[in-house]
Amino acid sequence: MAILEVRNLKKSFDSVEVIHDISFSMEEGETLTIIGSSGSGKTTLLRCLNFLESPDSGMIKVKGEELLCNETLSGMSEKILRRKRLHFGLVFQSFNLFPQYTALENIMLAPTLLAKSDSSFDASGIEDNAKQLLDQMGLSDRMDNYPHELSGGQQQRVAIARAMALRPDILCFDEPTSALDPELTGEVLRVIKDLAGKHMTMIIVTHEMAFARDVSDRVIFMDNGIIAEEGSPAEVIDNPQNERTIQFLSNYKKNI
Repeated sequence: MAILEVRNLKKSFDSVEVIHDISFSMEEGETLTIIGSSGSGKTTLLRCLNFLESPDSGMIKVKGEELLCNETLSGMSEKILRRKRLHFGLVFQSFNLFPQYTALENIMLAPTLLAKSDSSFDASGIEDNAKQLLDQMGLSDRMDNYPHELSGGQQQRVAIARAMALRPDILCFDEPTSALDPELTGEVLRVIKDLAGKHMTMIIVTHEMAFARDVSDRVIFMDNGIIAEEGSPAEVIDNPQNERTIQFLSNYKKNI
């Protein structure tokens, strides 16, 4: 059974339809990469999946549980929304760490707050789990550092650990290296590749085409809010059939 099913998802801002009838599914342990030009709807799709934007219509199902079916989020309580979001972890472009908290405290914050507001959440081992995640990111020696004391690559690795702290079913990345200097990009991509090797279920929005080809099980190319092409990296990146995919990838040929 698919871990994620998305059917007929639509989203408009005012009169502009940003996502047009998107449907796809993915299996547990799969890495799905979404590529496409800026403005093609990639980030909006991720935000809809994470319930940060309210789709106009469509269905989202995780592990057979229907989280959304042709309804908006406006009538949902914050508690219900929070439960839906727990299925997903989102790593943003620009880290979004809290500057007043250390690396360890940034990772512990969401589980600690959730434990206080939801008695069904297991609060045991929050600190130990945060330390293990920092170790996994290669940052055990930085747990007491504040964000301003960390490099951009280190901050993004803390952000990845933070997104994993609530043990989401699906980890999402929205251009995780776009805010980094080129020399820091590699350390973040290595962490994501390691997670893929451990079969973490992931959706990655990226413009790093060589990385997308190496790390992905499947690739989606979005154009003007639709899925224009979908398949394996060999099919979509190395041998695209859609004219828009060909045009888009021509800008990256020397790098892939």
